[in-house]
Amino acid sequence: MRITLFLPIVGVATALPWMADKRQQDGGAQPGGPITCPFNPDHKPAEPWDPKFPYNWANLGLKGKGKGGYQVPAPGDYAHRFIPPTDKDIRGPCPGLNALANHGFIARDGITTYNELLDGLQNVYNVGYDLANFLAAYAIYAAGLGDPVTRKLSIGCDATTRTSWAPSITGSEPGLDGHSKMEIDASLTRNDFFPAGGDDFTFNGTLFKMFEESVGGIFDVDGISKYRKERWLQCRAENPQFYFPILGIFQYGAASFVYELFPNGNEGYVPNLHNTASFFGAYKPPNSNTYESVPERIPPNWVNRKTPYTLLDIAAQIAIMYFKNPVGFGGNAGGEFIGLSLPPYIHDGALNSNVTDKDVACLLFQIISRPIPSTLNGVVTPVVEALETLLISLFGTQFANLGCPFRLT
Repeated sequence: MRITLFLPIVGVATALPWMADKRQQDGGAQPGGPITCPFNPDHKPAEPWDPKFPYNWANLGLKGKGKGGYQVPAPGDYAHRFIPPTDKDIRGPCPGLNALANHGFIARDGITTYNELLDGLQNVYNVGYDLANFLAAYAIYAAGLGDPVTRKLSIGCDATTRTSWAPSITGSEPGLDGHSKMEIDASLTRNDFFPAGGDDFTFNGTLFKMFEESVGGIFDVDGISKYRKERWLQCRAENPQFYFPILGIFQYGAASFVYELFPNGNEGYVPNLHNTASFFGAYKPPNSNTYESVPERIPPNWVNRKTPYTLLDIAAQIAIMYFKNPVGFGGNAGGEFIGLSLPPYIHDGALNSNVTDKDVACLLFQIISRPIPSTLNGVVTPVVEALETLLISLFGTQFANLGCPFRLT
């Protein structure tokens, strides 16, 4: 069975009935909800940019130089030393952002901003300015995980009282823990939402061990593609409410960070276990066969990637990783897997095999533009136009309209 996404959402809820009652961190003591969310009364922003340690020269949300290959943190940069989070600090499902917070490249308490994200992603990981904007815009504006007015975001649980400009008006801003927005089922190292009682953000050492064994200790695109499918099959079989939506394509992009952003230039940029475990906060005690969770950190003497990781780069890696081991987009209902369609890219739950990098870029922008109300056009449109201009300057006029046949509205 299939569902085409240009139908009203009620059609999806009818076919997948458990979706109709699902809410995101709806309060109380639910995992990731506002009552259980840590609160640090002493909020401090990211450590200020210091010209003595310029990194990529990204500051105040502006475009950096896009030249990597330097050590992070730089020798002598005491401000960005590793400090483990306290029980008052928020951490979430994204290892890369958790590591940024633990080193002060974004606010250490886990309440960050749009500009902090742009600066941190560029200065530490040499993420391209286009991709950094895309990721921040999706989380804050499109997914509704943060606040479009304050441009604040919790990298973990529901901290609406600290991110929203008016909590009584905006309602819940669940942060990155919000299910089926950033973190979805079949995660590399996190549990599925419903079987885990709503905790889809806590590191699972058993899953990391499966990850390591599946890839054989080298976390490259071949190994991760294989493990992605293994996790999809496992979750589809074990989770009656398994749901892998169209935005599951983002999981492939995020998984590419493991071999594109995390490897160490001092070790030949090999995506090895040592660096991957450090960024994931995975620690195996001596004489133990299991992994424990420790705070995520940038490995010692770590040198970042030399060239920017751009939106076109991630689009290409999404296609490569997916087609090595394709899976279906859809969900379980009544013991049956129901495939979703999003013409012309996805049919009966499968991504078309003839898509190009430009097609994937257009698909990404369509996914993030669907939930944005027109009332926010005055806020979002400048961001989108800036992305389009940057893409055209980098890759040519074929990226006019963000790679789509005509302009998105």
